[in-house]
Amino acid sequence: MGRDADGFLWDVLGLGCVAVDDLLYVPAYPPADAKVRVRRRERQGGGLTGTALVAAARLGARAAFAGVLGDDEDSRFVEDCFRRAGVDASPAVRRPGARPIRSTIIVDEADHTRTIFFDLTGSTGADPDAPPAEVIRSSRVLFVDHYGVEGMTRAARVARAAGLPVVADVERDEYPGFEALLDLVDHLIVSRAFAARRTGADDPAEAARFLWAAGRSAVVVTCGAEGCWRLGADGVPAHQPAFPVSAADTTGCGDVFHGAYAAVLARGLGLMERVRFAAAAAALKAMRPGAQAGIPTRPEVEAFLARGTV
Repeated sequence: MGRDADGFLWDVLGLGCVAVDDLLYVPAYPPADAKVRVRRRERQGGGLTGTALVAAARLGARAAFAGVLGDDEDSRFVEDCFRRAGVDASPAVRRPGARPIRSTIIVDEADHTRTIFFDLTGSTGADPDAPPAEVIRSSRVLFVDHYGVEGMTRAARVARAAGLPVVADVERDEYPGFEALLDLVDHLIVSRAFAARRTGADDPAEAARFLWAAGRSAVVVTCGAEGCWRLGADGVPAHQPAFPVSAADTTGCGDVFHGAYAAVLARGLGLMERVRFAAAAAALKAMRPGAQAGIPTRPEVEAFLARGTV
């Protein structure tokens, strides 16, 4: 892969969480001590960063993974998922004994909800000393999450020093060093639940204001079927309604939103256009089963937006 006219190898570089997801589709989530028939089972790639990168690639961005992989079967499965999606895994750090997160996801076909059971054994997150700074500076956008805070913080410092945007998908904030990482994020996209825990504000617009900080370019609080709230430099929160669709499986919708946002940030779209595009990508994904298998393509999102009014 060659560099573009501006000298970048990739549009989006991610360092964080990758997973192997075993999805079990059931008529309804069972109560305790019950038996329930599994209607269908699938294995797909997953993870916050893994799914975001696959989404970015499917939406036309040149995406790469520079996090940690091992030499086990699950790591090879993740690499194969990346290869088929067009995500460059050549910058990945190889560490014997490391492995992706392993998740079992129960999808309730009646209520269109999912319950995730995850195993972190062997998962380390971003490496504290890798990839080299030059690799980080070779991408238009750096994508981080909360897995491996020390390595994420180092990479974010390199990116911000080079004038590159940092997009974050964080769900937990109790890790040592998290505050330093958060200070380096200029495009913060979080769920309503995280925003409420972090700020104490139940109102997502108010939470977005609390999450704003010096050096931020955007704060987005996602609210599922209620859409999302965006906040830019003007200091005025604005609501993006969710696109009305018939949901089949919401697994990975948030990760797809993040990946779509990063992809069009790399293309230079404005905040309103970035959020609307990401909301459309997440809506289309919700109509399809699987975190990564259901991700739409860029032409599909653009056609959907051309038809939509939200």
